[in-house]
Amino acid sequence: MRLGVLDIGSNTVHLLVADVRPGGRPLATTSRRSVLRLMRYLQPDGSISQEGVDALVSATTEARKVAASENVDELLATATSAVREATNGAEVIARIEEALGQPLQVLGGETEARFTFLAVRRWFGWAAGQLLLFDIGGGSLELAAGADELPDAAASVPLGAGRMTVQFLPDDPPGEEAVERLRAHATATLAPVAAEFRELPRPQHVVGSSKAIRSLAKLVGYSVSGWTGIDRWRLPREALGSWIPRLARIPASARQELPGITADRTFQIVAAAVVLHTAMAALDVGELDVSPWALREGVLLRYIESLSWSPADA
Repeated sequence: MRLGVLDIGSNTVHLLVADVRPGGRPLATTSRRSVLRLMRYLQPDGSISQEGVDALVSATTEARKVAASENVDELLATATSAVREATNGAEVIARIEEALGQPLQVLGGETEARFTFLAVRRWFGWAAGQLLLFDIGGGSLELAAGADELPDAAASVPLGAGRMTVQFLPDDPPGEEAVERLRAHATATLAPVAAEFRELPRPQHVVGSSKAIRSLAKLVGYSVSGWTGIDRWRLPREALGSWIPRLARIPASARQELPGITADRTFQIVAAAVVLHTAMAALDVGELDVSPWALREGVLLRYIESLSWSPADA
């Protein structure tokens, strides 16, 4: 069957269409996204402005049209931290559901982490052993760790790249003092989570799975050949740390000229770099691999598992 996953996140409204079958790997056919950066529309009272709600509804309506044109059998629609935490979230969800013509599943932060962890486990396989996952979105940072498909620990902290840009790095370029204030905030916010994760077995494989992390890996990291023939990107913490002061001095308009930094990430990439570097330091991680699979693939995989099927007749 053909499934669609609509991920309404803090940065984008992203539709992934894939052909699936029980026991098989999802085969992506279409990927469409609208860049919103919802943090721009947050009001002082924590609500999403009318302009932001209208932008969400417009992007959702367009995604629904694309899903119909792609003959999607079922659309799995999810929303993450920006919608989840808005003070007018109930109103926003109602508007989105009206545009979709179906219910919207609003994911909690730990559920996001668990879906993403499943996708990463399936991508890297059982041979990866004890996994540690970082995933940076616009509103939150998710972490998960474990040796199985369900993590032993999963956490979500409000350290998303968009949120931190608005709160700590509003100037362009932000400068060193603002970066250090963000670093101190991230260190304090991560402290209890880091203490919990350090009690777990030492990870044998560390993975990052978000678009922001992929962008940073292409900027400061290097590619390694995978056994599948697909290049894997690796991001060293030391190289990331050396780039942060430079990124903080470059205006956003110039950052998109750097390798890996796309126009939709240029405003938030400094905050993403600081948060990721702080998280890696807190958990004593020297480098990580980048996973091409993340939340959307995790939602697909979990749905595939729920399909009833039986062996073909002999």
